[in-house]
This record gives sequence, structure tokens and C-alpha cells, in this order.
Amino acid sequence: MTEELKQFEKTIKKKHRFNWTPKFENEIRTDLNKTVVIPIVIKTFKKLGWDIVYQDETNAEAKRKGNWDKWTEKISVTFHHGKLMVKSTSLGNELWDLGRNSIRVQLFIHAFKLTEKEFDKEAIIELEQEVEKANNLDDYEMPESLPQPKVRKEPQFWIPIVGGIITALLLGFVIAFLSVKGIYIIGLFELGVAIFIGFVLTQLIKLSNYTNYDKLHYLFIGIIIVTYVSNQYFQYQIILNENSLYNFGFWEFMSARIEAGLTIKDLNTGWIGLIISWAFQLGITYFIGAFRLLTSLTMYQLERIPPEVIDFAYYHLIKEKSIIQVRGELSQMGWKDTQDQNEIFEAIGAVQDIKEYRRME
Repeated sequence: MTEELKQFEKTIKKKHRFNWTPKFENEIRTDLNKTVVIPIVIKTFKKLGWDIVYQDETNAEAKRKGNWDKWTEKISVTFHHGKLMVKSTSLGNELWDLGRNSIRVQLFIHAFKLTEKEFDKEAIIELEQEVEKANNLDDYEMPESLPQPKVRKEPQFWIPIVGGIITALLLGFVIAFLSVKGIYIIGLFELGVAIFIGFVLTQLIKLSNYTNYDKLHYLFIGIIIVTYVSNQYFQYQIILNENSLYNFGFWEFMSARIEAGLTIKDLNTGWIGLIISWAFQLGITYFIGAFRLLTSLTMYQLERIPPEVIDFAYYHLIKEKSIIQVRGELSQMGWKDTQDQNEIFEAIGAVQDIKEYRRME
């Protein structure tokens, strides 16, 4: 950010917002046309030093980093009928934004107006031409050849299934042992379970070359359920063997556990506390593990395909060729196998997924 903008930022009068997710927005008019307005918005984002996370013909989004290199606000700009709607949204868990969102919006508007003044009619025409070339990928140089596909096994779903079941039972036993010995820490261990399941599934995905997200997601849910159900059963077996209670059935054990409830230090929260703790276990494990599964799957889909091949296929899609025509172009460059071609399209989808991740608030 330039010194001029830094000085202007200090003069902005804050307007505080209170909400579950504090926001501030303002609208301005502009004479810029649809072709160049978003590129100039992007130039403004860069001038302010904000991280650009998304753009299309009528929208642009950026995130601002504060202390500890952490995103603090997301700034969204939308163009509609000669007007720019500028909105800043807090990214933390705060209920009061201390006026920060109003500062971002007013600072952007000031910087945008300065950037807009840098473009006269000739500069606007030149920018329009640049945008058209960029949108049509006119600068893309058609390669004479592409890196050839590697020999890769057919996707095999049974590998994640078997590996997932073994992992769930192993985790179930470890949790049960630690729980019986009294060294289980609620929250910390759920985090560890989620990270471990995510790590194992990542390795199983690579080993099996299986990338169907829907089925992997259902498998992941099944692993969590098996982990915590088997945890209860292994606890039952350990307690049974240590106390010689051979006529005490598993369902009797579960009934006794629910009746006894959950005791935290000297406070017995009853059966409600126990059920809540189980729901907490499932919830924290699911949300953390599901995110790791999705990110790992996306990265693997990208790793399989060389960037040059992704760019080649994407170029032909931008040129409005059909999937069949793109497959034909890929075949001429040595990517003839249907599975290899499908993996290219998956990689293009993964690129779009990464863009969506960056937009998340």
C-alpha cells in the first residue's frame, strides 16, 4: 500500500457493526463499462496489498491479512448497471468488528477512484483489448507435445474400504484403552482421530487411485461410526476381563454407562452430558476430518496431471469445444486412454474447487 493510502486510512471515521458476522457495505456509481470495471477493481486490490481470491465478469473478491498473517476481512465488489456494491465481511468469530469493515470499504472506494482516474479513453480501449485477449487465452502458445501419461492402476474402491475398516478398529481399541486407563482428553483426542483418519485416507486414495468423492465421503462417515462404536465395545471387553464380569452383556454395559452419566471432576452431568459428549466426538471428528479428506483429494487430483496438460485441455474448453472434441485433441497429443482423460477433467475441476476454498468466509 502506498504512503498516500496509508495516510488516508488513518483519517477514516469508523462505523461500528455488531452481528454474528459483522458486515459493512456501500455503493458508488462508475462510468466504467462491464469489460474493464472488474480488471480495475483487481488493480485496486493489488494496490492495497489484498489477496485476490476470485473474479468473474461482474464480481471480484479479496481478503486482507492482519497480524500473524491471518485473513481478517473479505472484501466483495459487485458491478451492476453502472454501480459498484462494496462489502466487507469479518472472517473471525467476533461479534463486534471495531469499525474495521467500514475502514476497508471506505479505503477501497478511495483507492478505486484514484485508480479509475489513471485511465483515460485511450487507456480504457487498450485495457479492453488486453481483457479480451486474456479471456480468450489468445496469448496461449500451442505446445508441439505434452508430457505423456504415467502408467497408473485402475481405481479400486476395495482398498480404501479395507484400509478404513482396519483403521477404525485400531483407533477404536486405542481410544478404549486410553479411556479405561483414565488418560483420555476430550477434544484433543477427537482432533487427533480426525487428523489420523484424514492422513490414512490420503494414503489409501493414492494407493488405490480412487477419487469418487461421494463414495469416499460415505466411507469416511462409516469409519467415524465404526471407530466410536468399536471404542465402546473394546471398553466393555477390557473392563470385563479386568473385573471377571463374564455374565455382563454389552447392552447391559451400555445401559449402565448411560445411567451413570458423564462425570467431569466432581460434577456429574448425567446421561445428557454423556450423550452430548458423544455428539461432540462425532461432530468435531467429522468436520475436521471431512475438510482434510476434501483438500487431500483435491491435491491428489492435481498432482496426477502435469500443469501443461491441464492448461492444454482448459484452453480448448475456453474455445468452446465439446468434451468429445477435447478428448480428440488430447488423443492426438498421446493422452488416448479414457481414464487418463477423465483424470484431466477431474484436475480442471480441482482447480475450480481450490478457487472456491479461497472464497470461503
